[in-house]
Amino acid sequence: MSASFDYYRTFYYVAKYKNFTRAATMLLSSQPSVTRSIQNLESELGCRLFIRSRHGVTLTPEGEMLYRYVAPACERILRGEEELGLSLGLHGGAVSVGATETALHCLLLDRLALFQKEHPDVKIRISNGTTAHMLSDLKEGRTDVAVVPTPLQIEKPYSTVRLRPVRSILVGGPRFSALMDKPISLQELIQYPLAGLTEATMSHQFYENFFAAHGLPLNYDIELASADLLLPVVVHNLGLAFMPEDLAAQALSEKRIVSIPLTEEIPNRYICLVRDPSRPLGAAARCLIDMLLADRIG
Repeated sequence: MSASFDYYRTFYYVAKYKNFTRAATMLLSSQPSVTRSIQNLESELGCRLFIRSRHGVTLTPEGEMLYRYVAPACERILRGEEELGLSLGLHGGAVSVGATETALHCLLLDRLALFQKEHPDVKIRISNGTTAHMLSDLKEGRTDVAVVPTPLQIEKPYSTVRLRPVRSILVGGPRFSALMDKPISLQELIQYPLAGLTEATMSHQFYENFFAAHGLPLNYDIELASADLLLPVVVHNLGLAFMPEDLAAQALSEKRIVSIPLTEEIPNRYICLVRDPSRPLGAAARCLIDMLLADRIG
């Protein structure tokens, strides 16, 4: 038998979670890659290991026999890696993360605070910028992982895992409070001053696609380079803006801005974890990734 450990590791996760997609997520891989690994293992062993159905997968009798041997071995190796990492990497180790402002405010800052509380000796380095810049930093090895919102354009070998959805809303300053009374359409919205991020950002592309899907062009009256500037612009009644609900929550509760209902439904965006599965990471980075994956929503 010449099957590699990677095949058995993939077999272990598929058998454990009874789901190819969940196994791919835990392996930071893709479902087609997991499927190919299982097919290769079945070919090399000369037997079928899983029965596939709409509800997932179940082990064949041969698969059950193999799992009884593979599971203890994989678990011992994983425990060994974890203990070695704890002894070598998480005491004085470091992790470097690239993130956009949306990803930081809507997810990452809370997670990093929890991670730092559990691992106070780990140094956390945060790079901040547009999605394009963060993906460039990741590709050039300046960061271990990138945490960015959709839309994003990513190529192999990089893998993407959705961590949580982000709901966006239309907001305005007190000057526009009359618009709270009934939903406004995108066509009507064009009549009002609109603020947003520049064309260099994926946020601009997202809303440009949203408007285009309803046959309308997107033209901002106020273009900003930073998402952190959107809220002050809205608070000062300079224009309406689309913002993640999480970022607008405090200003809404303090009545510094108002939420304006929209006729058309704004699609959800998603905050994603992006990394290169082929690149080895230190124990601190692996531990942070595990935390982010364990806490993912939707």
